[in-house]
Amino acid sequence: MFEVEDEQMLKIHLLGKNFPNPIGLAAGFDKSAEAYNSLLRLGFGYVEVGTITPLKQFGNPKPRIFRLKDDYALINRLGFNNDGIEIIKNRIKSDGKKGILGVNIGPNKETKDQKNDFCLGLKNFFDIADYITVNISSPNTEGLRDFHDQEKLKDLLLALNKIKKENKTDISLLLKVSPDIEDNHISEIVDVATKNDIAAIILTNTTNVNRDNLKSEFKKEKGGLSGEPLQQISTNMIKKFYKQLHGKIPIIGVGGVNSGKSAYEKIIAGASLLQLYTG
Repeated sequence: MFEVEDEQMLKIHLLGKNFPNPIGLAAGFDKSAEAYNSLLRLGFGYVEVGTITPLKQFGNPKPRIFRLKDDYALINRLGFNNDGIEIIKNRIKSDGKKGILGVNIGPNKETKDQKNDFCLGLKNFFDIADYITVNISSPNTEGLRDFHDQEKLKDLLLALNKIKKENKTDISLLLKVSPDIEDNHISEIVDVATKNDIAAIILTNTTNVNRDNLKSEFKKEKGGLSGEPLQQISTNMIKKFYKQLHGKIPIIGVGGVNSGKSAYEKIIAGASLLQLYTG
């Protein structure tokens, strides 16, 4: 079977794990953990599956993903389509792990308690995953980005850390942040994250803005924009967070990474690891 061998110089120790290289696959590709071991063999240093919700859901009606060829971009409004916690948990247990596996968790669309959905995700995957990503930043789930509010975020992280304590686990919690927040919210998120045991911040998810200069007929489609138009937005966000974090929490950079140059720009901006999605 085809398998990539990593260069020794690319190895990095982070989150208590030895990553064979810094390039990971972002959540959103292998939503239900069906192909992660094969993807690891292709050469990814780690794979993040999900977003996984407590109950299976089919996501938004099709069409829900649009390729903007002339803009080297995608717009998606998938809506957390996945097989749900129970099926995916059993799948991962059955298939095992051939490398570092992150699990990205989020709430069901019709839930009455988004915080509890996050808690269910952590309870079910803390002993399976190498890290857990708390996804508060998808633009396709109503109310999700409200967790960027300082008090609401603090309340969520307190609940998750309580579960960690009750289960005597040191699983790393990562926070995935929107690129569309105002600058004044950065210091608030940094403050909450550093005081509530966040192990790393993923910057960034897809954006709702920066579409005026796009060429594609699909540019006004509702959903999150990824790819080249997100590249500079996410890199600038990395710079801003890095300046305020003072090295307390590492950053994982994602958004428009499509070349060695764009990857290097994110590392120079402050990212310790990277993720790909649109390519």
